[in-house]
Amino acid sequence: MAITDPDLFELPPPPVIDHPPALSNFPPPSIVLPVFDLPDNDEVPMESPWHRSAMNLLIDVVHWHLRERKDYYVGGNMFIYYGSRQAQTWEYRGPDFFFVDDVDGTRERRSWIAFEEQGRYPDIIIELISPSTGNEDRTTKKVIYERTFRTSEYYCYDPEDQKLEGWTLDNRRYKPLAPNERGWLWCEQLGLWLGTWRGTFQKQEAHWPRFYDEQGTLILTEAEAQRQRAEAEAQRAEAEAQRAEAEAQRAEAEAQRADTEAERARAEAERAESAEAKMARLRAWLLAQGLAPPPENGPG
Repeated sequence: MAITDPDLFELPPPPVIDHPPALSNFPPPSIVLPVFDLPDNDEVPMESPWHRSAMNLLIDVVHWHLRERKDYYVGGNMFIYYGSRQAQTWEYRGPDFFFVDDVDGTRERRSWIAFEEQGRYPDIIIELISPSTGNEDRTTKKVIYERTFRTSEYYCYDPEDQKLEGWTLDNRRYKPLAPNERGWLWCEQLGLWLGTWRGTFQKQEAHWPRFYDEQGTLILTEAEAQRQRAEAEAQRAEAEAQRAEAEAQRAEAEAQRADTEAERARAEAERAESAEAKMARLRAWLLAQGLAPPPENGPG
């Protein structure tokens, strides 16, 4: 990225003129600012695949949680430049995760250049500790975040013991944050808990730093939310299919009961018809034997 910085050069002293003419007679001075390229990475890979995935997980979660907003920026493992001397000497490399509130989130950035961002620094920083960075994360970087960046909240997560540490800026100095009974830390800037979660992300099963809402519900990534919706939809479809099957079974049972009732009625009618026929035959035989009076023909 090409950057111009007037602090990197000195203008020559103005000429001494005994009787200076009107300023309007001079054309505006032509000043060429020096240009240099700021690298956006040091081409040094993160400590492990876990560190890369953990950074991506935190970024994905924040993006989905704030999906209705465009006034924030979240990044990770990218340089933060905060002064021309530091920019030239590469004295500092970027944090693993950082969040800046109330900025234009639609603009693409390859690095965060504070003197091109109206002096804005990260409001939240999270470092993912490794054996080679743990001491620097807790000392040198912590001092920079506290005294130069004035970052409101700074957190460290150690994957070796799944432990979180955090500090909040209080009277220009970091004050340790007290964890809750789960070991989680309250992140005031996002209004979320920063805790830990055991699960699979990017094909890795491990413990991860994750955000939770005030009630302790896990904040999802977009992929997790879509998968959850798909699973819920599948469950609803299965429940609907089960209800339809149950209704079909009830209808079939009702039809079977109706068939049984019809069969019972037919059998009853057949029994009644058979009994009537038997009685008719008996009366005819008795009449033929003279054992029964003839049938009355009615009044004559």
